[in-house]
Amino acid sequence: MVVLDFTIVNVALPSIGHELGAGTSAVQWVVTGYGVAFAGLLILGGRAGDLLGRRRMFIAGLAVFALASLAAGLARNLPLLVAARVIQGAGAAVIAPTALALITTSFPEGTARTRAIGLYGSIASVGFVSGQVLGGVLTDLASWRAVFLVNVPFGLLAALLAPRVITAGNPVIVAAADPGSPPDLGRAGDHRGLDFRGAALVTGAVALVVFGVSQGHALGWSSPLVIGAIGAAIATGAGFVAAEARHPAPLVRPGTLLRPGLRDGATLVFLLGVWNGGELLLLSLYMQQALHLSPLATGAALAPQGMAGFTMGIFGPKLVARLGARRLATLAGAIAATGFLVLTGLPGGGYSPLLLVVVLVGFGSAGTAFGSLVIATRELGDGDQGLAGGVVNTSRQIGAAVGAALLPTVAESVGGGIPGITGDRFAMATAACAALAATAVAGTRGRKISCAKTVP
Repeated sequence: MVVLDFTIVNVALPSIGHELGAGTSAVQWVVTGYGVAFAGLLILGGRAGDLLGRRRMFIAGLAVFALASLAAGLARNLPLLVAARVIQGAGAAVIAPTALALITTSFPEGTARTRAIGLYGSIASVGFVSGQVLGGVLTDLASWRAVFLVNVPFGLLAALLAPRVITAGNPVIVAAADPGSPPDLGRAGDHRGLDFRGAALVTGAVALVVFGVSQGHALGWSSPLVIGAIGAAIATGAGFVAAEARHPAPLVRPGTLLRPGLRDGATLVFLLGVWNGGELLLLSLYMQQALHLSPLATGAALAPQGMAGFTMGIFGPKLVARLGARRLATLAGAIAATGFLVLTGLPGGGYSPLLLVVVLVGFGSAGTAFGSLVIATRELGDGDQGLAGGVVNTSRQIGAAVGAALLPTVAESVGGGIPGITGDRFAMATAACAALAATAVAGTRGRKISCAKTVP
């Protein structure tokens, strides 16, 4: 539901702008507001789950997300809609990392956890791509309000069922999982364990990065607002690092981010976000503007990518057992790069069978996501799994913001943009470079880290 909400709104934006009397640049804040809040609060949401109770925070996030979806569906003007989307993004920022942490801490490290992460990834893949299809269906058959209201019954039902089906467990004291960490980082309800200063700084830094990058394409990279946002993000990030180094119980212990698994996993999902976020946007524009397909037909043409991701999630655990997580991520990056290199041959008109290679992109993207999650979480104790979920999801969202800004910029600046296919070809080649970089990151330490801990 959370992943689907990124793409389901895209198709509805023209209808939202028409009904609420807003221009393209203004209505884009319906997407940007959600993305900034989601990305900015992920690390805080994951850490809050570690310290205050993951099931409790997961349920709270579901309730906030569902009620904010109701407010968005009933909004009568654009400011109210954007405000509801910001609150919705905050709820999603709690759900995403605590959901992953609940999975990784509920299954023992090894085959069982790998299978659980595979199913988690397969459902996310379906949600990411099917959002475009569902958005088109709901907008055509009902109205744009339905893309928000559809979340309400499912979110509230999940919040009601969660206490029955999710084991509560005890909030984990990080020191118990990692003897090298500061003691007494807080129990459930002990707010002294949550570093609010660090939370504010990291939230501000990530939000400023996402805002600056997402607006760079619309306002121009030389815009004072964009330059100011990026500069403020760098300064805020430096302040966060300095504050965490002095805090007795930091939100993020500096040494944690330097662990090879979390570092490489975060790098992989960042690169995945670059090609995945940019590619879906670019292909959607290409199909509608160059091939003149309807929004619904465009979503249907991209749907095989999601089904490929679902299939990879199901069979990924067996591939990890045979190849290891790093080799799988290496192979997946190479498959995605191959798909993008084929897409550099897109024609200027008429449906092309070359679009079927989105299946390769789907396999490669899902394999990279799955492998990176296994790599990022296996070296950390249970007390840091929420943090790992926050870091991984934040990296992917920043990457998606970069990709959504970078690839269309490449397409428009080289050869005249979408109608002139030369630009699209360069954009697909740029995505291929990101996939090849992920291949290199995954394969660099392949011989140094054993997969024995992942698959007994």
